[in-house]
Amino acid sequence: MNSADWFRLLALSAVWGASFVFMRVLAPVLGPVATADLRVAIGAVALSLYFLFIGFRPAWRRHWRHYGVIGVFNIGLPFLLFAYAAQYLPAAYSAVINATTPLFGTVFAAWWLGQPFTRGKVVGLGLGLAGVAVITGAGPPAMADAKFLCGVLACLLAAASYAGAGVYIRRFASHVDPLGSAGCGQLLAAAVLAPLWVLAPPAGTLGGAAALNLLGLGLLCSALGFLLYFRLLRDVGPARAMMVAFLTPLFGIAWGILFLGEALTPAILAGGGMIVLSVALILKHSTPARRPPGRAHAPAGFNREARK
Repeated sequence: MNSADWFRLLALSAVWGASFVFMRVLAPVLGPVATADLRVAIGAVALSLYFLFIGFRPAWRRHWRHYGVIGVFNIGLPFLLFAYAAQYLPAAYSAVINATTPLFGTVFAAWWLGQPFTRGKVVGLGLGLAGVAVITGAGPPAMADAKFLCGVLACLLAAASYAGAGVYIRRFASHVDPLGSAGCGQLLAAAVLAPLWVLAPPAGTLGGAAALNLLGLGLLCSALGFLLYFRLLRDVGPARAMMVAFLTPLFGIAWGILFLGEALTPAILAGGGMIVLSVALILKHSTPARRPPGRAHAPAGFNREARK
C-alpha cells in the first residue's frame, strides 16, 4: 500500500466512523425512518450524478433482483436499525458493535458457503460475544434499561444484516458491478423506506445544524464512503480494504468524544478491544478466495469503457 492508499483507508474509516455521530444527532430529531431514508436518498442522488459524470450505466434489467436484495439488507435495513439505536446509544457504542459484522459473516459463511469453523474462528467468535456482553453492561446505571438493550440488539441485527448481505453477494452476486450495487441499492432502499414515513413520521423539524448533519451523513458517509471503498478494493484488494473494520470503531469513539462530549469508559475500551481482537482472529483464519497474481480487479464503475 502506498501513501495514497493509506490516506484513502484513513479517510474512509473517518467518514464511516462519523456516520454514528451524525445519526446520534439526527435520530432523536427526525426519528429512525426519516434519518435512514433521507440518508440513502441523498446518497443515491449524489451517486447518480457521479454515474452521469463518468458515463456509467448500471445493468438494471440484468441485476435488478440483486440490487433489491443489496438495497434492503446491505443498505436500507442496517441504516434503519442503526438510526433506531442512535436514539438510545452513544455513537461510540454503535460504532464498536458495528465491528461485529465479520463475526456474523463467519457464521453465515459456514452455514451458506460451507466454510469450516476453525479453532481460531471459534475463539474469535467467543471473544467477540464476550466483548458485546461487556459493552452491554458498560453504560452507567441509567442506561442499563430496556431501551438501551433494544439499541444494542438493533446494532447487532444491523451487523448481522450486513454480514448476510455480504455472504449473499459472494454466493449469488459476485459478478454484479459493486458501484452499480451501491448507487442502485441506495435508490431502491430509499423507495422501500419511504412508505414507513406513514407509520413513523419525523419526530421534529429539520433545523440548520440538523440539515448539515444530514448532508454529511448522505454525501460523506453514503456517497463518498462507497466511492472510497470501491477505490480501495480496486487498488489494494478486499483483504487489505477490510482493515477499515478495525479503524472505523476507533474513529467512531474519537468523534463521539470530540463532538458529542461522550465519556470514554474502561468498559467500552475493554469490550471494544475484545471485539477488534476477535475480528483480527476471524480474518486471520479466514481463507481468501484465490485470485490471479497482480492488482485487484477494478470495479467496472471506475472504467469509462465498462458499459452494461
